[in-house]
Amino acid sequence: MSSNGGPPRPASARVSVLLGVLSVALLPAAVVVTRWSERYELLHAAVAIPLAALLGAAAVTLARRARSRLAPTLGHPAGTRTARLGRLLGVAGVMLALTAAGSVGVYAVLSLVAG
Repeated sequence: MSSNGGPPRPASARVSVLLGVLSVALLPAAVVVTRWSERYELLHAAVAIPLAALLGAAAVTLARRARSRLAPTLGHPAGTRTARLGRLLGVAGVMLALTAAGSVGVYAVLSLVAG
């Protein structure tokens, strides 16, 4: 029991939101860094794709763990929405990583055909 009398919120729900936000923000941040840098081109931002996918998958896994810990609780326990948000952000991060990987793949194919 927590100090407010309710069941404790699983920390994995909050961590899943943090990892989900990082997953979603990583690719745009990598693109911005390549735009500000003189040394790197846009294609160098592709290095962030696997990390974004891993962070998103970790967010989904932690959200699933949090929801399974909250499932036996009666009513609508605190942390359910947090876990749902973590799952949503994690899925969005994985989808962004897959989209970016597809874009890099299409670019590679077009570069081979053109060159």
